[in-house]
Amino acid sequence: MSTSDARPIADAWAPLPSLREQLAEGHAIRERVSRESLAEGPVGDRDPIGILDAQDATRVPELVPIRTARMAESPFAFYRGTAAIMAADLARSTGPDISVGSCGDAHVANFGLYASPQRTLVFDLNDFDEAAWAPWEWDVKRLVTSIVIAGQSTSRDDKVVREASLSAVRTYARSLAGGAERSPLKRYFDRFDATAAGRSIDDETRAAVDAAIKDAEKRTGARAAKKLTSLGGDGRLSFIEQPPTMTHVDAVIEQRVFDVIDDYVLSANVDIRMLMQSYGVSDLARRVVGVGSVGTRCYLIAFQDGDGNALLLQGKEAGASVLIEHGGAEQPPQVHRYIDRHGNGGRVVAMQRVLQAVSDPFLGHVRGLPADLAGGERAFYVRQFHDKKGGFDTDTLEDSAFRWYAEACAATLARAHGQSPGSAVVAGYIGGGRVAGEAILEWAYRYADISRADWQLFRERRGVA
Repeated sequence: MSTSDARPIADAWAPLPSLREQLAEGHAIRERVSRESLAEGPVGDRDPIGILDAQDATRVPELVPIRTARMAESPFAFYRGTAAIMAADLARSTGPDISVGSCGDAHVANFGLYASPQRTLVFDLNDFDEAAWAPWEWDVKRLVTSIVIAGQSTSRDDKVVREASLSAVRTYARSLAGGAERSPLKRYFDRFDATAAGRSIDDETRAAVDAAIKDAEKRTGARAAKKLTSLGGDGRLSFIEQPPTMTHVDAVIEQRVFDVIDDYVLSANVDIRMLMQSYGVSDLARRVVGVGSVGTRCYLIAFQDGDGNALLLQGKEAGASVLIEHGGAEQPPQVHRYIDRHGNGGRVVAMQRVLQAVSDPFLGHVRGLPADLAGGERAFYVRQFHDKKGGFDTDTLEDSAFRWYAEACAATLARAHGQSPGSAVVAGYIGGGRVAGEAILEWAYRYADISRADWQLFRERRGVA
């Protein structure tokens, strides 16, 4: 055959597995790992406080007491800060070993509202510090356990908590299956329009959605700049110190951060590179954020244009994913290569773009930034600060709204998992969600008790009991 007769595409062609074949594969896995076995809890020895102590050893020492105080407040606050402990426990629990791109910390407080690049409000996952590839049920179990703990923390009737939890798993299963029936391209464009959510829900839930939207609309970068900065006589915006949660850094760290701003800009999309040419850095401060993240290095960077208009960006330290470090989740080779090249900041940004329907256009990352004068190279990811970010307080939701919110989180998680090539296999395994739901609910109730015992031990060891 002559070169002109060669047909490399045709010769290399092999059809990919069909939806029917993938569903059948998932169904067949039940013979090896039953869905009922998802109820089996973690086995073997565990050292929850040792994991937290090891995390604290890498954090800013003067901020560790703040983390301790926040985590000691309630069982749910503690649960929010213990993704590493749970990853270690999930690794010692039974599962079918079907991996998808995972959030790694999919509890109910890590879903919420934010502005799309088109300035509409969307509802989605909003925390990706721990994101990596992991077994699909790890995210689902973390979500359902958070529903149980959040419900118990507000003294809801146990029937309400169970119904919300079971409904979440069934919603996840239905949403995942429904997504599998659409093409990958159609799944890619799916998103949850927050303003449309109120059209088919009861009055109590609609009121909760409307209140969350109203609050999110107020939380703009311009409002944050007005609250957190002041204008000096030289026309430069600078952050207002609020020790210990908002403080300026010393000149050496400031210079080092200043030196890597260009690296961040180069990591962002080309349109953002162009936009940033209209802004200059005006100030930098370290800010305490979250519950589990307290003590990691987080900086607010103020930019302003020639007319004094402000743009606030947040640079947050990115460590190794707990799914990998504590859960031992095996990563595809290309993920390891990506982390080697771009650092964990790059991992966070990449996984956020994969898992979210729409993402912050200012996302970017840097590596090689020393954490402090003691040295130690660390990676960071960068995003907008307060771009209409809002959420739902599960403590204040009525029972009907609580169930709706649990379902909304589950559907959103299914949309995120549905971007992975193996999601149809998961759909085949989980089926309608009834059997898996009962098993995961049993696991979640058992783990809620384990986490509550860990919280009490934590309070005793840290002297806040």
